[in-house]
Amino acid sequence: MIAKLRGIIDTIGEDCCIIDVNGVGYEVAASAKTLSKLQLGEETTLLTIMTVREDDISLFGFADAWEKEWFNTLTKVQGVGAKVCLSILSVLTPTQLSQAIGAQDKASFCRASGVGPKLAARIVTELKDKIVTVPIAVGGKPLTSDTNESATITQTPQTEVDYTKSEDVTSALVNLGYQRLEAYHAASKVVAANPEANVATLIRLALKEFANKEFDV
Repeated sequence: MIAKLRGIIDTIGEDCCIIDVNGVGYEVAASAKTLSKLQLGEETTLLTIMTVREDDISLFGFADAWEKEWFNTLTKVQGVGAKVCLSILSVLTPTQLSQAIGAQDKASFCRASGVGPKLAARIVTELKDKIVTVPIAVGGKPLTSDTNESATITQTPQTEVDYTKSEDVTSALVNLGYQRLEAYHAASKVVAANPEANVATLIRLALKEFANKEFDV
């Protein structure tokens, strides 16, 4: 199996690129976000996944290990094929994927071509408690083509107590007219800062966050 390619970018298309490795051109399908990082004529390293079927052999490329692992994770959900997965990765970064799943934000997934409300609901439901990790390379660093990668090695869900409070606060904010994802950010921040507070108090604190616009989106 081909797990990584290093070579010169020969061609960049709408949904794939050709990377020249010692005179051999490999066609690699990739997300728009990965393709946007490539430059014609420059040497690049792409992490890859090769799929082999009876009538097709395909290579999928990724700019970093997080994107590759999310590809593996998403394609395990029924109805999410490789093309749909790349479409999702084209509109959501790995961090945004974690946030959207944590917030049960189906609308974010519906931005991707090929993802309707039913599939979006299945994705956020099936991956709600999923832990996404990346392999560690020699030296203890994440296996990535980006030497400046500083992401946490493991993305874990909140504890059950915190999740329940966050969901209650998020739902209350959504009912007040706030977007679900920004409501989730505000709820997560105040719950983390005030773990002993009750839901009513947390809602008031979240509203102050909106008023002060201090939470990060």
